[in-house]
Amino acid sequence: MVDFKNLKNPYFIGEIGINHNGDLQIAKKLIDAVFACNWDCAKFQKRNPDVCVPEHQKNNMRSTPWGEMTYIDYKHRIEFQKREYDYINKYCKEKPVDWTASVWDFDSLEFLMKYDLPFLKLPSAVITHRELVEECAKSGIPICISSGMSSLREVDEAVESVSKFTDNFVLMHTNSSYPAPMEELNLSLIPFYKERYDCVVGYSGHEKLLEPTVTAVILGAKVIERHITLSHDLWGTDQSSSVEVVGMDILYKRIRDIKSVLGTPEKKITKSEFPIRKKLRGNVE
Repeated sequence: MVDFKNLKNPYFIGEIGINHNGDLQIAKKLIDAVFACNWDCAKFQKRNPDVCVPEHQKNNMRSTPWGEMTYIDYKHRIEFQKREYDYINKYCKEKPVDWTASVWDFDSLEFLMKYDLPFLKLPSAVITHRELVEECAKSGIPICISSGMSSLREVDEAVESVSKFTDNFVLMHTNSSYPAPMEELNLSLIPFYKERYDCVVGYSGHEKLLEPTVTAVILGAKVIERHITLSHDLWGTDQSSSVEVVGMDILYKRIRDIKSVLGTPEKKITKSEFPIRKKLRGNVE
């Protein structure tokens, strides 16, 4: 399990989500990318479509790579079940790399509890579902709370519900738009959350660029989550706001260097400055 309170380095989550399009081989390649780029965790989404899809959307028709079908049939078509998750569990252990999933309903929580997961993710869509939030917090597994499309009061209540049962959680700042507009990212909420809740804060980015994620770490984010994809050209609503494999490697290296770049608040003459000081001032005292 992840000890969010004692992370020494940023924890990287590669959100595969539904970018696998129901294809286990795509999921496998994305897990490979997580491992190859030194990211920590491959994350999926687990839901019971019959419960999670609103009734008014179930019979809407959708064009897919598999033909025209109802929205509910499409959601069932791409949903991984026990066979796929058993394979994912085994494959990730062999790497090794962490894996987990977002919990969208009670059925999915019961399903995921059969695996030895490092943490559970509460997606923004469910953090107002107090019963589900508290049931996840009672599980004994660390919790990752997403805070997109939520009022401050709703975030307050979610944090309160989780903290009643565990202090090993991370609150993720995010904007739930795909892709998220740059002017709406509001990264200043990262230090605000840290001060308000005295907890570990992370950032789940849905923007197209990498720079805001780097900025989030500078502002104090200890956990980083980005949607990942093999190609922006693949079919699916999340692909365009996801990071391709090359970007994953670049993002990891940029964030890895932040700690050394930031240094300490102690003002002193650095080793490289002494010869310059001697040359220009004539002294090294």
